[in-house]
Amino acid sequence: MYSQYWNLEKQPFENDSNPEFFFRSRTHQAAVLKLQYLVESHRGAGLLCGGTGSGKTYLTRLLLQELDEQYAPVVFVYYPFLTPTELVAFIAGELGADESELRHEQGGFDHTLRLFQDRLRFYAEKHQHPIIVIDEAHLIEEQRVFQTIQLLLNYREETPFTVIISGQQSLLNRLTRLPELEERIGVKSLIHSFSREETIQYVTHRLQVAGLSEAVFDDAALHEIHELSGGVPRRINRIADLSLLVGFADGMTTLTTKEIASVAEEIGLVV
Repeated sequence: MYSQYWNLEKQPFENDSNPEFFFRSRTHQAAVLKLQYLVESHRGAGLLCGGTGSGKTYLTRLLLQELDEQYAPVVFVYYPFLTPTELVAFIAGELGADESELRHEQGGFDHTLRLFQDRLRFYAEKHQHPIIVIDEAHLIEEQRVFQTIQLLLNYREETPFTVIISGQQSLLNRLTRLPELEERIGVKSLIHSFSREETIQYVTHRLQVAGLSEAVFDDAALHEIHELSGGVPRRINRIADLSLLVGFADGMTTLTTKEIASVAEEIGLVV
């Protein structure tokens, strides 16, 4: 809506995985490199931790875009409230297992596990390397689910694949109580919020990629964005996006702390 007004070629603050907008902060760049090393070195399992809105899903999808074609298919497990059998069945189904076999009345965990293993063999013969991403893993309630992930990793030696476990920082404590799974995690990466300088660079970078060469936010406004967002990318995007909309609606040429504070209050970041 506001793109033409601000002379933008693209929406600058979308929460998608467009690699053009990737801002290579120290912590985010390190996370991508670690995950790439995990996959390409066949290290098995990796852990990606960060707070809400820190960019975990974004980084995972960015990684997948940068990998070679052999690293496929990719299975995303978004719903963590699955039983062990449901988890294996879902992954096997996403890997192409026959749905009628998965629903077989006589089927149980062992049957589902065999279907999973069969699909791994299929991709191994095609020299493909599946990737399984378990998102929001901090919400997993049953310890048996983590034990199931550990069990699945036993099949890696003959049929290579990678598991990326993604979630909030509480996952680190959970895994210390599961030493047999933790020792199979080849890479751990913790995403931190942006520093003040990184927040300013992030906003500037995204606007430049979107086609804007002139400053829209004054210096004080950029500092205010950092203060109110805490350096969390998703919050920065929300504040900056709505601020541009307000500026368009009010016919402004420069956004100040007044507009930033007003938007932040509207979306509940200021009490």
